[in-house]
Amino acid sequence: MTTSKRTSDFVVGLTVLVTVVVLIGGTLWLRQADLGGRTKHLIVRSRDVGGVALGNPVVIRGVRAGRVEQIALGDNDWVVLQLGLDRKVELPKDPVVLLTASSLFGEWQATVTSRDGVPPDRDLRAALDEARAGSDTIAGAMLPDIAQLTAVAGRISGDVAKVAERVQVAFDDAAARELRESIRNFAVLSAELARTVNAQSRNLDRISANVQTGLGTINDAAARLDAFAGRVDSATSRGELQTIVTNSQNAARELVQAAQNLKGITDRLDRTETNLSRAVARADSVFAKANSRTGTMGLIINDPSLYQQSDSLVRELRALVADVKKNPRRYVNVRVF
Repeated sequence: MTTSKRTSDFVVGLTVLVTVVVLIGGTLWLRQADLGGRTKHLIVRSRDVGGVALGNPVVIRGVRAGRVEQIALGDNDWVVLQLGLDRKVELPKDPVVLLTASSLFGEWQATVTSRDGVPPDRDLRAALDEARAGSDTIAGAMLPDIAQLTAVAGRISGDVAKVAERVQVAFDDAAARELRESIRNFAVLSAELARTVNAQSRNLDRISANVQTGLGTINDAAARLDAFAGRVDSATSRGELQTIVTNSQNAARELVQAAQNLKGITDRLDRTETNLSRAVARADSVFAKANSRTGTMGLIINDPSLYQQSDSLVRELRALVADVKKNPRRYVNVRVF
């Protein structure tokens, strides 16, 4: 009887112990307690968390890497979240946290991504910049969920309906006729524009041909210039250009010397001209005096009787010389003692 009682007590105690262990294990499992120190914690700051709740998954590059452990209100209307991640998981460079709806049934998740992978939304990026606090806190922001997107889409559809109603009111039969007339005018304008484009295309073809001809001429000129540059380069390498420059300098100096000599000759010619003018003036004075019938020279030049007397004197001298030759004894008497 005693043995049976002890056995029953042992079974009851064992059952209670197992039940307590199961309850404690279940509680720890439900709370996902970190018993082995395999979890690291991240602090995230955001203005709003939307529908994020405790236990929601934390996703990195599409893979679940942890869960949301705590959500609390912070200072200055900030919401602070604590995320538990596996210590083996490496965070992306410059990480941020995006709080998004993961399904249509109200399930949310926290996505850890790099700042470069954030969608190009100005408001979203502004919210992340505002939530940045320090090295131990990661900036977070909430993406619009499906309900918000549906509400926005509803407002947009309402605005489109209002615009459609206004268009229907404004677009009556008269507007339709005016629209048809505008379309007809546009067709005429298109035809005119096509003809103009065709004409201008022909002009452009001619211009293109002229441009190609001009480019050919420019290419030829460039080739000649290149050849000339080659000759100048070869002449420079052989010293011919230096020789030409030296000869040009020598010629310039000789030209300067010649100019100086020519200036001296010009000065001497000026003095000679002055002397010649003086001599001409004196000769003119002499000729004027000779031409006047005064003085010895004037009488000699202008008196015809002097010429006649001189001519008769010459004839008589000739007759005397002839007589002396013929009868020398009459004029020369030689006596010898």
